[in-house]
This record gives sequence, C-alpha cells and structure tokens, in this order.
Amino acid sequence: MKKIADAVGAFFLNRRNLFILGFVLTFVITLLEVLREKQFNFFTFQLSTFDFWVGEDPYGVEKYDFLYGPLFSILFTPFAYLGKTVGPFVWNLFNFSAYFCAIFTLPRLIEAQKCKTYLYTALILATTQMSMQFNPVVAYLFVFAFTLFEKNHPLWAILLILISGFCKIYGIFELALLLCYPKFWRNLLYTVLLAAVLFLLPLVALPLSGFIPHYMRWAEVLGLHVDQFQFYALFNLHLVHDLLTPIMTYVQMGTITILAVLFVSNYRKFGRFDFRLGSLGILMGWVILFSLSTEKHTYVIALLGYLLWYWVQARKATFDKVLFWANFILLVVVPVDLICPPPVMRFLCDTVQLNIWCFTITWFRMIYVTFLKPDRTDQKEVQALTEPV
Repeated sequence: MKKIADAVGAFFLNRRNLFILGFVLTFVITLLEVLREKQFNFFTFQLSTFDFWVGEDPYGVEKYDFLYGPLFSILFTPFAYLGKTVGPFVWNLFNFSAYFCAIFTLPRLIEAQKCKTYLYTALILATTQMSMQFNPVVAYLFVFAFTLFEKNHPLWAILLILISGFCKIYGIFELALLLCYPKFWRNLLYTVLLAAVLFLLPLVALPLSGFIPHYMRWAEVLGLHVDQFQFYALFNLHLVHDLLTPIMTYVQMGTITILAVLFVSNYRKFGRFDFRLGSLGILMGWVILFSLSTEKHTYVIALLGYLLWYWVQARKATFDKVLFWANFILLVVVPVDLICPPPVMRFLCDTVQLNIWCFTITWFRMIYVTFLKPDRTDQKEVQALTEPV
C-alpha cells in the first residue's frame, strides 16, 4: 500500500505529468463548451474586439456586458480573428500554459510546492476556463511580473503589470513592489513611459475625438456593474452589505492605504524574499476580496496568491492548516456542481456565505503574520531569504 501511495504521490508531483493532465482537461472543457455553443465570454470578447476596430462603443449591458479596457481589445485581436471555434481553444490552452509556466518559473520555491500550488488551484482554474474568463491572465501576470522583478528584469515586469492594469485594473497595484527593488527612480521612469505608450495605444483604432470618451465609458460601466449579479467580495457579506456598499470606494481606498502603510513600515524586510512574496499574496487577495464584481471562480487569483504566501509565510500552526483545507473545500471544491450538489453549494456560498468568511479570515491572518506579528526569524534564515537566486 505504501508503494502505491508513493507512486501516486510521485506521479502528481511531476511537472510534466501535471502539464499533460491540465492541458487535456483544458482541451476537454473547452470542447464541451464549444460543442454546446456556450463559449459566451469568448463571444463577448470577440464581438467587442470587432466593435473596437470599427470605432464602435463595445460597452454596456445591452450589448455584451464588456468590462475591459481598450488595450484588451488590441491584445485579444489574434484570438478574435481565429473564429468562434478555433479561437476558444487557442485562448484557453494559451492561458492554461501561461498560468502553469508562471507557477514553475517562480524562484526559490521547491518543485513539490509548485506542483501542489497547481494541484490546489486546478479545479477552480478549470471552472474559470470553462467560462473562458480573463481571471487566469490576471493571475499569471501577477506571478510573471514578480518573477521578472526577482530575476532583475524590471522593465518587463513593469510592462506586464501595466498591461494587466490597463485591461482590468487589478494588476496595477503590484507596482508597490517597486519599493523592494534597486533603482527605484529609474523603474518609476520606466513606469511613466510605458504607461503613456499603453494609454495612447488605442489610438491605432480610435479617432482622437473618441479617445477619452472611450476610457470614460469604460469607467462608467465598471461603476454600473456593482449590483448587477450575485458577487462574493467582502462587500457582499449580508452582515455588512448595507453598511459598506454605499461607501465601497472609500473602503477600497482606505484598505489599500492601510496596506501601503503596513508595507512601508516593514521596510527593513524589503530585502527578504519571503516578505516580498508574502506581500504579493496579500495584494492578490485584496484585489479579489475588495473587488466590485468578484465571482466564485475569480478566487483563482486570490488562492494563487494565498498559496505563494503559505509556502513562505505561514507558521504551519494548526490554525494555518485548518484554513488551508477550509479554503480548498469552500472555494475550490464546493463551487463545482459535479462534486457538490447545487443546493448545498447555494446554502454554503449564498446563504451562510462560508466561502467569503473563510477567505476574509485567511486574508487578515496573512496580514497579521506578514506585517504585524513579531519576527522570530533567526539570522541564518534571514541570510538564506536575502541571498540572490
């Protein structure tokens, strides 16, 4: 029995095996959606891209419920013109491959931790890819940018962060990590120049007179999206919904400001890998927990960040282990209707909202351990965590 368990463990902790399994799973779920012609998000991306290139307004619920910046339409163009059958396969398989690669390019984490990171998020990744969402792109851009910073390629890291931000806002906050790396002012100059280029890039299709109105329409539809569906952010908790929803913008600004203060107050740890990666995990949790439109499968971003934090920051106490498995059950397993009956899922996620509560507690735990808890790392550990890759 032990030999069988060891063989199974070795199989699932093998990078090549996991990639093949994930690639096949992605292909199958894409095939099922295409055969049923339910690749609705792809249609939204595709039709809005076509609209962009002919100068029409792609925004508005009455059209496609399109919520992405004009840069997205430019980047999505190759997928859009592959057609409604081939395009979804290329989109999903490309994003799966990039997500998988992002995990395995992370420095310092051991191979087993990287394999477990993919395994932990595989089901929720499949769920969001079944809907052909943009969430995997946000997740892997966060991670790729971090890896590029760690490997001393700040220009490319900043470019990826800005691409994410100009497509769906989320990723822009990763720029805070600039403080952790050498040559801050040079990197800030890179940021300004690249942001200017990406901001102006939609002029390849938009007339000058419609350029700013196009960005304003994007901002407008983002604001209107808030109460349109059942969402799963902190604002949607029944206990605080009526209190926080009218002031959600102030809550977002206030919480990110508090995070910034806590981050900067730990400046002595900027040179430590565990602190930088832990801070990234907290940020990836914040952009989902305090989003205006978090769906169940959007948590692929937050959970990927949580796992990065877990490997380097969690104290491995019983409480951390309970949270580890509670998040997996409530955020990964329960939303899959092939595993959990829909009535049970609706009770746990919509009635008692255990999924939101669980990750909220987890996120505050991440903040406490990373920013507030007295540091007991000894000198030898500090040296290991600050050595270059």
